Amino acid sequence: MATLTRVKVKHATCGRMLGALSYVLQAKKVTFDGIRIETGHNCTPYTSYLEMMATKQSFRKTDGVSFLHYVHSFSDKENITPWQANEIARELAEKLFPDNECVIATHNDTDNLHSHIIVNSVSFRDGKKLHMSPTSLQEQRQVNDEICKAHGFSVLEPYDGTRKKKRLTPGEYRAAMRGESWKFRLIKAIDEALEYSPDKESFIQNMEYEGYEVRWDDTHKYILFTTPEGKKCRDRTLHDETYLKENLEKLFVYRAEHGYIPQTPEPPEGWLAQANTVGKLASDAVRLGKSVEKIADVPPPLTPFTPADGKLKRREVLKKLAQGHKLQSEQDQELGQKM
Repeated sequence: MATLTRVKVKHATCGRMLGALSYVLQAKKVTFDGIRIETGHNCTPYTSYLEMMATKQSFRKTDGVSFLHYVHSFSDKENITPWQANEIARELAEKLFPDNECVIATHNDTDNLHSHIIVNSVSFRDGKKLHMSPTSLQEQRQVNDEICKAHGFSVLEPYDGTRKKKRLTPGEYRAAMRGESWKFRLIKAIDEALEYSPDKESFIQNMEYEGYEVRWDDTHKYILFTTPEGKKCRDRTLHDETYLKENLEKLFVYRAEHGYIPQTPEPPEGWLAQANTVGKLASDAVRLGKSVEKIADVPPPLTPFTPADGKLKRREVLKKLAQGHKLQSEQDQELGQKM
């Protein structure tokens, strides 16, 4: 069973297109048995961004929606290789977008084998721009089902576009992969996004690349995640305090202060523990500083009187008397009387 989901990308600019291509073509995600599982339709993956931009510039269409992003997924119950998955996704791209440049990158670094399809919104042939209607995704899914059947894979129940009923939601369409835990897939997606995210904005963008929507704003106490299947999940239900809004904010503050480098592996103690350790050291230093300040406010101890000091004092008094000076201080007068 293969499912097709369109990733909702806010502000699908040319810069975002470059970010999406860079993300889906990461060697860590597309390499299987030492071979990169990636193909291009009307372009070469390695130079795809330059080719797509050349098409846009030649027709003077570099503004607006620059690209479309799809995720083509297979259930782990299907007996399919990464090469087969890429071939089917490439065939789908050829049928849906015959005159557009497309990159097909198959990710096999998770339990859910899937391919990303990045589509240039401008046709290289005539410069026409793609426009999606409310029924476009349903029609594209029908084409996907036909291709899957031809390759011997199962499909979901056929769509009936003539009947007036509530449109199939992503959650209903990908009613998905029974036996899999969508929540654990979400947690894994968050962990992977954290490896590449120095800040909140890049984290949200990396989640969007994998088909997840993230609502994270100052007016809500929690983060709301929406999976590609349409399931909603708050941060507090993910069984790990690391993913709480206040803790992720703390983590990104730590990364900003310490110059986090993307793709840094998660430390053994976990992301949050690392930030908390630094926070504890900082608070300990503050407490130590306050203690030092309190100590500094205490006057220095008195220097104890020693016999040697007394002898020196007597010599000074004798010199004054010998020179005919009067003894001014009471202490000098007392010493003079003793001599």
